[in-house]
Parts: sequence; C-alpha cells; structure tokens
Amino acid sequence: MTAAPPAALAAPGSRSPRRRRRGDPLFRGLTRAAAAALLGLVVTMVVLLLIAARPSIDAFGWRFLVTASWNPVTEQFGAVTPIVGTLLSTAIALAAALPVALGIALFLEEICPGPLRTPFSMAIELLAAIPSIVYGMWGLFVLAPLMADHVQPALQATLGRLPLLSHLFAGPPMGIGMLTAGLVLGLMVLPFIASVSGDVLAMVPRQLKESAYGMGATPWEVVRDVMLPYGRKGLFAAVVLGLGRAIGETMAITFVIGNAHRLSASLFAPGNSIASTLANEFTEADGDLYLAALIELGLILFVITFLILGAAQLWLRRMAQPEAGR
Repeated sequence: MTAAPPAALAAPGSRSPRRRRRGDPLFRGLTRAAAAALLGLVVTMVVLLLIAARPSIDAFGWRFLVTASWNPVTEQFGAVTPIVGTLLSTAIALAAALPVALGIALFLEEICPGPLRTPFSMAIELLAAIPSIVYGMWGLFVLAPLMADHVQPALQATLGRLPLLSHLFAGPPMGIGMLTAGLVLGLMVLPFIASVSGDVLAMVPRQLKESAYGMGATPWEVVRDVMLPYGRKGLFAAVVLGLGRAIGETMAITFVIGNAHRLSASLFAPGNSIASTLANEFTEADGDLYLAALIELGLILFVITFLILGAAQLWLRRMAQPEAGR
C-alpha cells in the first residue's frame, strides 16, 4: 500500500480544510457587509431627500403630482410638466434607438465581414464614451437647425395632415422641442443597447444557427426564430440599460428640449424634464419652498427610476420561469 504524501509535499495551490473553513465565513461576511452598505446608502439617500423636500410636501401634498403650474414668483409648483417630459422624451429615445441598435447588432454578428467587425465595434464603443454635454451641443448646433429646416416641415406636410396625428406635429418648426430631445437621447443610448445586444447575440450557439440553416431556413428566419428567442432576456436587459441611461440624462436634454414649463400635445413644442429642470433652476432657487420643490422633483425621479427598473426585473424573472420549469 502506498503511503499518503506528507503535508509538505502537497500541491502548492492546495489549502488545508481549516484555512478554507476560516476563509468562507470571512468571504460571506464581506459580501453581506457590502450589500448591506449599498442598501443603507440607498435608504439614506431617500431619507435625506424626504427631509429636504418636507416643506414642499407639507405645502402642496398630492397636488404637487397633478398640478402643471410652475411659478417661482408666486411659489406655486407642480410636477406634471417635468414628469410628462421625462417619460415622453425617454419613450421617443427608445422608439428611435431600439430598432437601429438591434439592426447594428445583427449586422455585426451575421452580415458584417470579419475584417470590418472590429472597427465597427470600436466605433460603437467610442460613441458610448462621448460626454453627454457634447451630444447636447451637437443637438443644439447641428440637429436642431436640421430639424427646423427639413425634418419638421416634412413631417407637417405628410403625417401632420392625417386627422389623428395632426396635433402631434402642430406649431412652428423651431428645431428644439420634445422630438429633438428624444432623438438626442436616442443617439446617446444607441451604443449601449447595440453593444450589449451584440454580446447577447454572439452567445447564441453556432450549432443552433447551423442546424436552422441546414433545414433550409433563410437568414431572416434564423434571426427571427432562433437568435431573438434565444437571447430575448439579454436583449430586454439591454433595453433596460438604455432606459436607465435615458431617464436621468441631464445636460444633453437641457440644450434641446426648450426648457418651458407648459404642456403641449405637439412634439415640436418646447417642454421640460425633471433632470433639465434641476439643472436649470437649482442654482437659482432663492427660497426654501422653491428649493424644496426642486428636491421633491429629484425624489420623484428617483421613485420613477426605481419603479421602472423594478418592473423590468420582475418581467425578467417572469420570462425566466417557463425555462426553469422545463
């Protein structure tokens, strides 16, 4: 019978069971402490926002959420206009960016020649690294004149003549406004969605695609019936990432949204968002109630983001349940 090797001759990377038992509780304690610290930071932020917004909450109550007036002179404040502007600009951004980003991801994965794939991927990643203020300046000096001179008049001459859509494209074509802000946001979130979607589609097993091609499927059928169903959870996560990027954007949207505290059915009219309101008026808030109203807007933006991302996480879990039951 061969004798057991002595402890000194054990493998260099091996550790004794006693040391492993000491390391596991330490690792669990550190990870739990990190998670608890993060949760405590979020709770602290909410509590501090509630305390700072208390004068506005006491003065307006629930009327703050259903009132559109915003007049610092008379100290009458309402959050409807910034809330609507935030949600509408984010919806326009996703509607504009999602098809293009998904098309870019599919092109890079299925159609793009090999030598060109790396340069195109690097270009998309460089778009994600551009500061938001640069997007805002580009939107103001390049996109806004283009919208005023060409895009908005064309939309009024075509879609603006339809009975159900005429109110969406009414008003003078000024270039700035809700539509321009949504397009700038869409350009900002496009590289994030495209990059993550490309990584997701690259994870589709090649055997699945080759099997579909072997059965006579066309490239479109492979994309529709194999790649998109396989990566739907990852693609949805990419959309959520873009949503989180767009909903709290500040500087880019401040340049082109128009910064007007009024509601309008027209996408050409200037508007406002919660982030742009805070960027424009926080340094000018000279009264306690004015400052508290702005802080309450920040609290509302925090709650909106939390609810949207929480709903997205629940949807992802529901999408994963049928696969877990298989």
